[in-house]
Amino acid sequence: MKLLDVISYMGIFVFAITGALKAKAHRMDIFGATVLAFVTAYGGGTTRDLLIGTRPVNWINDYFALSLVVSAVIIVAFVNPNFTKFRRTIFITDAIGLGMFTAAGIEVSLLHDVNNTYAVVMGMITGTFGGFIADVLSNTVPDLLKRSELYATASLAGGIVYVTIQSFNASHNAALISCVVIIVIVRIISKLKRLMLPEI
Repeated sequence: MKLLDVISYMGIFVFAITGALKAKAHRMDIFGATVLAFVTAYGGGTTRDLLIGTRPVNWINDYFALSLVVSAVIIVAFVNPNFTKFRRTIFITDAIGLGMFTAAGIEVSLLHDVNNTYAVVMGMITGTFGGFIADVLSNTVPDLLKRSELYATASLAGGIVYVTIQSFNASHNAALISCVVIIVIVRIISKLKRLMLPEI
């Protein structure tokens, strides 16, 4: 299994947990939680694949990835979301998931001959659109559009680091890991320091 595959699967599991927690907060049943977990885990990658013309989309026939989503729902079903340490852990894992999906989205886009600029955009879409769609289905204003700690901006920063490292002909693994690390660092710092983009 390649590093890209490992990163993609870890991102799927982390984002599925995030989606299931969101469903639990909205008092959804097990079916609703599964749908929201699936959308959060796959929404960004599916949108990316449709935009760059990849067929079939990434999750078709992937039973392992589906089992990760189901496992995430089962785990969340037995966890109290008000448990402070667990919620803090979810913030960290969500930041890691954002980094992993951004890196995976850029890598997949570059493999399909998308140029660097749009590959970064595809990475941002991969990392953020799953949560965006889940929020819409939950009938809430998407977190992506709210004024809060840096999220899409963190994804952008990691994406720029990725393509910059690639431009120096460094290894794909170095670019992938650096992208994830930068995004996690930016997310944590923005949370601790309450860094936000200015209002319009």
